Amino acid sequence: MVEEIDLRTAGGQSGVTPSMVSGWELNQHATSMGHRKTLCEIYGQPPEVLFAHQDQGLMRSAPKLLASVPELRRALLATVQGARDCLVVMGSRSRDLAYLKAIEEALEQRPTLVHYRVLFGPPFHQVLADHLVRLLELRDPADRSHGLKTLNIGLVDDLGTPERFFCASERSAVVPIPSLTSLEAFDSGISLGRAEASRLLDHGRQAYAAARRIETPEAVGVLEVVRKREATS
Repeated sequence: MVEEIDLRTAGGQSGVTPSMVSGWELNQHATSMGHRKTLCEIYGQPPEVLFAHQDQGLMRSAPKLLASVPELRRALLATVQGARDCLVVMGSRSRDLAYLKAIEEALEQRPTLVHYRVLFGPPFHQVLADHLVRLLELRDPADRSHGLKTLNIGLVDDLGTPERFFCASERSAVVPIPSLTSLEAFDSGISLGRAEASRLLDHGRQAYAAARRIETPEAVGVLEVVRKREATS
């Protein structure tokens, strides 16, 4: 199967491995849209047939609307505090100190928790830049003492790539949405269950794979905080 996928990939190297295919078959990971298209070509079957086992879990639960600051904050903190295997956070605009501190505490308390932070452009607030520095003080991305890399920080430089915002663990996820009350407020979102959260974990891993690594204090230090830049321009 890997050979068949490689034959249909420009350059002949898709990056797909036998273990990755096994994960798709066993429903341990969701197959991306690009690979779904290739597999449909190989098998001559529509995605509704080939990936029904991956998609059926998404039909079982409904998102929960979070329509206030306390609700949104509680859901974000619960997602962080409930993470045991993996925690993915996307976006460059975080500024809630309690939320960022909870992420740091989760990494301190659970050494094997794998954390991904993917930014879309430089941080918008100094508190997020400071948070990145603290993450690097807590964990060394080059460390493999637990058998795997446990801190992954990346930045998407492409201005044409839309920024994504979510926080996801293997148990739940929270996705902020435009405020239901005012233009400036950050007080609305949706809470998702285990099946949807697992998809967002894969989303985050793929985003990190395509991002530029910023995994040293020096790399973080040269990032220019957006709000600071606006204030001095």
